[in-house]
Amino acid sequence: MLVFTFLRGWVAAGLGLGALTVLVMVLWISSPSPDDGPSGAFHTAAGIWLLAHGAELIRTDTPDGTPAPIGLVPLLSALLPVWLVHRAARDALETEEERAAPSAMAAFGLVTGGYAVVVVAVALYARGGSPSVRTVSLLFPAAVVVAGAAAAGVWTAYGRPVGPLPPWVPVRVRETSARSRFRVRAATVWRSAAAGVVTLLGGGALLVAVGLVRHADAAQQSFAQLVGGWADLVPVLLLALVLVPNAAVWGAAYGLGPGFALGTASTVTPLAFSGHPARPVFPLLAAVPDQGAGTMPNWAVAVVPVAAGVVVAWFTVRGTVPVHAGVGVGVGVGDGDRGGDGDDDRSGAGREAGSGEAWSVRETALTAGLGALGCGLAMAVLAAAAGGPLGTRTLAAFGPVWWLTGAAAVAWTAALAVPGALLLRAWRLRGSNGGRGRESRRNATGGADETAGTARAAEKAEAVGAAGTAGAPEKAEAAGAAGTAGATGVAGTRGTTGTAGATGAAEEAGTARTAGLPAGRGSTEASISPTRPGTARAGRASARASTPRGPVTVGGEDGIEGEDAEPYDFLPVDPWHARTARRTGDAGPSGNP
Repeated sequence: MLVFTFLRGWVAAGLGLGALTVLVMVLWISSPSPDDGPSGAFHTAAGIWLLAHGAELIRTDTPDGTPAPIGLVPLLSALLPVWLVHRAARDALETEEERAAPSAMAAFGLVTGGYAVVVVAVALYARGGSPSVRTVSLLFPAAVVVAGAAAAGVWTAYGRPVGPLPPWVPVRVRETSARSRFRVRAATVWRSAAAGVVTLLGGGALLVAVGLVRHADAAQQSFAQLVGGWADLVPVLLLALVLVPNAAVWGAAYGLGPGFALGTASTVTPLAFSGHPARPVFPLLAAVPDQGAGTMPNWAVAVVPVAAGVVVAWFTVRGTVPVHAGVGVGVGVGDGDRGGDGDDDRSGAGREAGSGEAWSVRETALTAGLGALGCGLAMAVLAAAAGGPLGTRTLAAFGPVWWLTGAAAVAWTAALAVPGALLLRAWRLRGSNGGRGRESRRNATGGADETAGTARAAEKAEAVGAAGTAGAPEKAEAAGAAGTAGATGVAGTRGTTGTAGATGAAEEAGTARTAGLPAGRGSTEASISPTRPGTARAGRASARASTPRGPVTVGGEDGIEGEDAEPYDFLPVDPWHARTARRTGDAGPSGNP
């Protein structure tokens, strides 16, 4: 089984390399005047495959003979190898009939090792031609990318659990991570951060599209300079396609403020496009704004980070404040006065908020801040991957600066998401205080009326029962003299509907004996008689008046302190028979509580 797991990593690497090699060979064959033979095409395919993992290439066939680095990774080309490694690690943990699944660490190590063997072999092959690979870049970031994809595949195979944490983590941290509220908060932070990143990338792509439309003539001119015929059209289009995600990251960095570099002597920001840019001829670079100081259209790109901050706030509130929190904000789990059933009403945002209640202001602000931090970290990683050198001297720096982009993303989203989440929280709970006040007033003013109504209903029931009990013997004797037995049952039935049910039943039995009827018949007719509406309403009112309201504690007699506790985070540890005996003893001699 371990050998098959190792071969999965080897096959994953071979599939990615083979697919890219076939594409390069097709382009080489279709080229009317290839610069090199099949060996050059194979070296090019090997270099592009290593570049897709983040490795830095070295061109040795430059016009002046100076080796030139190529470190700008087309992000779209990285999806195939990452997906293949992820799938290999995930499928390695599937249990088959004839073989048992390996452990998580074994699957991770063997898949990563099998993939690394192919990477090392391709790097050794690429050293004999151009482009070659920088050895240090194989360890970072190429090895980190492969290991991260394999770890994500193992995590997916186990259902993406949040815990348990390793044993070396402090006990308090492990206990906190095991609680339901922690898992809900982690999921909310993940969703809000991902939504913020998607919003920034979508806004960046929109800025690139607007720039290409505004500079359509320059884009067409650069495209015409690169394409000499139909044979050159496909390579240029493919290169532009795999660089579209890079352009979206560049546009997001521009909207955030730090912008990006076009060489070591030029920076493009919404405030100004300064310096002497080293701009290669390429259609996507035609979307760069005009050189000079920024104007109102350039400053309007601030709508992108503003939208990202609003989205982070919205996704945070979706997970922390259920729509149906309303009157029940701050109450305990299981309070039925929030509207609907306690379990059935927890759909959508209610499930996201864990216990169905609104989180506190501090928790909401903290979750929004963590979502903004996650968004900034993700943008920093993407900015580092989307840029890189394209040569030496002025071409040594291309793309956004990763730490500036990440810091700007955190600042924008945190400054907007935290207050925005609090405002959205207040908007969702806008009727909670008034509703709770109205409910209290209804309870205070209606409690006396309800009690009085219950007393009046009880008095009426007693009066009806007394009348029925008193009139039953005379009616029964008349019925016995006339030979009619059915009237006695009806009279007994009416007599037993009062609150004094036991007295009515006894009188009915005596009446039945007087009339010469069996006692069972009268009691049977009394038991199946319909209940009076007034008595039923009184019973329901009494049940409502006696039902306690208030927060329900979790975890035993004393409850659990802390707002992170959920109903199943803490279970009783005393034996069930001890709890049963204690409840039976407290209930009284009859054993009925």
